[in-house]
Amino acid sequence: MSYPVHGRCGNPFLDGIHGLLSTELEIRTYEAVRERYGMITSGDAAVLDDPVGASLRGHHAGFARRLGRAVTYQPGVATFSAVSSTPDAADWADLARLLGRGEFADMFSSPATPPPDWEPVFVLEGRQMIWRGGNRTGQAHAAMDTDVVELAAADVPEMLALIGRAEPGPFWPRTHELGTYLGIRAEGRLVAMAGERLRPPGWTEISAVCTAPEARGQGHALRLVRALVARILSRNDRPFLHVAETNTAALALYERLGFESRRHVTFRGFRTPRACAGGARADHQPSA
Repeated sequence: MSYPVHGRCGNPFLDGIHGLLSTELEIRTYEAVRERYGMITSGDAAVLDDPVGASLRGHHAGFARRLGRAVTYQPGVATFSAVSSTPDAADWADLARLLGRGEFADMFSSPATPPPDWEPVFVLEGRQMIWRGGNRTGQAHAAMDTDVVELAAADVPEMLALIGRAEPGPFWPRTHELGTYLGIRAEGRLVAMAGERLRPPGWTEISAVCTAPEARGQGHALRLVRALVARILSRNDRPFLHVAETNTAALALYERLGFESRRHVTFRGFRTPRACAGGARADHQPSA
């Protein structure tokens, strides 16, 4: 009896082994081992080289504003922007026109360098980490964690207040629309949260992991990240995240939860030229 072959990973050796399996038990065992040890090929994760552009071309296309080869999120959702992998002067002019004069452009992990008249705002060294497998018992516990609640639009004021106190990174009034956000309350107050942000094909980024200062040391971040990992895996996506190189506590937590570093990233922000940008393509108009 033959069984359907699932989960080919693109590695010729591993796929060759998979093709030789003939019993349901053998196939299930292979799938469990592959899932446990996170056999991901470089091709599987290549889309993470440009997670902003990949998200805006795919799952987040409805949040995109475009002009030529430049793309950015709608105001209030995120400040992340992207250009082509080989941008020319017209691409940068298009992005400047999309954003407006003297406006902030968060180029996230893009290696592209804008023209000299773009003012540098910040540089932050960090890591991109991908989930390679973890404790299934922990994921089962996450699914039963009744203290973890799903946050909604009505919770945005509290979410913004917590972000302001904990400072995990950028979060705007409409950022919660990008995915599911979870929280933990103590005596009715939101004291910890985390959620889903970028969505390149096959992957979901975990972001905004934060805990109020007075509630730290109680395992809230671990519980929230574990719950998000379980949700992401349930729809056959893989979790990934970004973390500042100096945040050693977060790095240790994520490694404990089954994340491994994929690459070093440099996060950069710029301000568009305050003078009128020239060279934009006249035959394109920004699209929401």
